[in-house]
Amino acid sequence: MSSAKCSIQIAPGQGIHISASLLKTLGIGKPRQISLIFGSKTITSALVLTRRNGQSLRLSLALANELNLPHAGKCLVTKRGSSEIQIGPLIGILAARSEQEGISFGGMSGYFRQVIGAGEDKSYCFAFSPKDVNWEKETVTGYFPLKTGGWVRRKFPLPDVVYNRMQSRQAEGYTSMSSFKERFLRRSIPLFNWSFFDKSDVYRLLVDDPLAKHIPESHLNPAVSTIKEMLNKYGTVYLKPSGGSLGAGIYKLIRHREQRYTVRYRSRGQNKAVHYTSMDRMINMLMKHQRSRFHQYIAQQGIDLIQVESCPVDFRFHMTKDGENQWVVAAIGAKKAGKDSITTHVASGGKLLGTDQVFRLVFGENASQILRKVRLTAVELARAIERNYPYLLGEIGFDLGIDRSGKVWMFEANAKPGRSIFKHPTAKSGERASLSNLIDYCKYLSKF
Repeated sequence: MSSAKCSIQIAPGQGIHISASLLKTLGIGKPRQISLIFGSKTITSALVLTRRNGQSLRLSLALANELNLPHAGKCLVTKRGSSEIQIGPLIGILAARSEQEGISFGGMSGYFRQVIGAGEDKSYCFAFSPKDVNWEKETVTGYFPLKTGGWVRRKFPLPDVVYNRMQSRQAEGYTSMSSFKERFLRRSIPLFNWSFFDKSDVYRLLVDDPLAKHIPESHLNPAVSTIKEMLNKYGTVYLKPSGGSLGAGIYKLIRHREQRYTVRYRSRGQNKAVHYTSMDRMINMLMKHQRSRFHQYIAQQGIDLIQVESCPVDFRFHMTKDGENQWVVAAIGAKKAGKDSITTHVASGGKLLGTDQVFRLVFGENASQILRKVRLTAVELARAIERNYPYLLGEIGFDLGIDRSGKVWMFEANAKPGRSIFKHPTAKSGERASLSNLIDYCKYLSKF
């Protein structure tokens, strides 16, 4: 289908005014009537041909209201039939919304502004919550940001594509959320990033895939005997909550020489270490305090990671789909663990570093070659998860590590990745790429 960038105008008058050059670009003749499609809405009116320069489309305020077109501007148009033109793409960002202090999407408000800004002049993009959808009328009360601050409310048709960015596992965990999202699919509206990943979900997805070789040995709801075997085998074992994030609730178990053991964890903003003289005492103490929660934990093999300044380093790979439906590495962030910290999370004392700098420090003249290998592995891992996952995916955040032998390990995959890596100056171009790729992927899904 032909498509073009178009200037949409709303002005007094009747009918749908379209420039001759736009009709020619779209490969449409000169029908007496033209139909405009915007999201789930279609209107038909008389065609008025104009000789204006450029690609332009003008409709009356009454027709714009009937179409639920929120404002004039630039976007894409594409031919859908001999006398049908679709305006868009109309992109909806699904999120939890609060009105306690005016319209707000909480800590994600700034990010949603960025996404909507990235789609400016090539889409109509808005944020909405589940309670904003009227299924009977097939309309959505959506919100887009004002340049002066705040959000403005407008009524939209159901969108062409939905980017699911619900902010919390709790909000997305309600049974009603699955049926809500399925209503879009029944209307053939693509929705991507269906839900948060649990760690156990990712391991199950890849267990029979060749890419499983990049996942450390992991066991959900491990028996005490399994933890002991792994400690004896690897020397270090991590206990991680399956549905956790930001390093919360993680324990690092270490076996030293001469039958000494240490548990490291973080509590009340402090990195803690408790030492034991036997493995049984250490595990018994953990079970005494956490037994009720350990059925939701994963025991994971510890990896001897590369280090900078005697501190372990891992990497966040921010993966996105692009306009060709291909996985690409949008950005990479290097994270150095803080002193005595069991993770590299910034909240636990970790520090963001420049990725190229880390690779040069660790691998010297082989840096570019090894970085290329890790990038290819990240793309392969994204493809592997996608082919084993029943829903559409548009972005994934990988926590990857490299051991001292150069092998790549995948510790976590996040369907709703955080964006803290973009705080480093070297990641700004990656941040722009991640936003642009998201919009391009939405264009792909909505066939623009």
